[in-house]
Amino acid sequence: MVPSVVESGVSSSSPESGRPTAISVRGLHKRYGSLEAVRGIDFEVAGGEIFGFLGPNGAGKSTTIKILCTLAQPTEGVALVAGYDVVKARELVRRNIGLVFQDTTLDTYLTAEQNLRFHAELYAVPKQLVEPRLRQVLEMVGLWERRTSLVSTYSGGMQRRLEIARGLLHAPKVLFLDEPTVGLDPQTRSSIWEYIMELKEREDITIFLTTHYMDEAENCNRIAIIDHGQIQAIDSPEALKASVGKDRVQIATTDDEAAIGALSAQFELDAGMHDGLVTFSVASGEEFVPRLFADLGVGIRSVSVARPSLDDVFMSYTGRTIRDTEATSGDSMRALRQRFRGR
Repeated sequence: MVPSVVESGVSSSSPESGRPTAISVRGLHKRYGSLEAVRGIDFEVAGGEIFGFLGPNGAGKSTTIKILCTLAQPTEGVALVAGYDVVKARELVRRNIGLVFQDTTLDTYLTAEQNLRFHAELYAVPKQLVEPRLRQVLEMVGLWERRTSLVSTYSGGMQRRLEIARGLLHAPKVLFLDEPTVGLDPQTRSSIWEYIMELKEREDITIFLTTHYMDEAENCNRIAIIDHGQIQAIDSPEALKASVGKDRVQIATTDDEAAIGALSAQFELDAGMHDGLVTFSVASGEEFVPRLFADLGVGIRSVSVARPSLDDVFMSYTGRTIRDTEATSGDSMRALRQRFRGR
């Protein structure tokens, strides 16, 4: 079955949408020596879907996207993008995808228009289509009036918008966005997402993005929660939040260790420290709070109750919040640097 798909470039239909499957991954592994960055993942992305990989830095998101974009070879497994095998048909995959990296790859000494014309030549866009397509994508991201300006004069948000325009120029079937708003201020992040959602309305395209921002993941049709190279859950944001089914309660106490012990012994709740607060999940959190004050036996300074969020979903499946995970990862990197300095 796979060889015929590779040769034709036509994939099977997605059972959910009835549209062709844009991405299909089976048993994907990637090892770098003793480090296993991706550990046997499986998923499919339907045509026209906004699909997100949600996870902390180092979870395997960027490694997966590199494999799907033919920038890295899998150690094991099969991946098809736009119906083509990422190992056996690399050039065909590349002609059917657009890619926006975390770090800018624009030539800043050229104008926006020159950057896009160079891209059009690389992808052999027919000459009669270059002018109308160039104007279309630049207008879409609000940069047509600045097309003759050097990219070095652009702000970070403008450069990110130009990279999205460049990734769209050759009319790809799948657009990959690797942490598309990392390092941008909240206002610019919001603006970038407005362009992405407009793009989804105007272009018949599948969008695959990686992110560690919860608010960005909310914009996806479906998300895959990935941690330590493994997919923990896949579903729509609303379905994932509904699967948690409990409210998140966080308390500041006079003795956190005693509070965690009391929650376990008296209320049979699994509590831990997250974001510097004693955190646990319980049904009907607001109704449970009065019992805390009456029976906990430890002084409570403050209480907050929140309906399930994607951060709660991540914690439910991994036992940690993304911020906790990234803090641990940062501590490990600092320790590693110290070891190398010692040598």
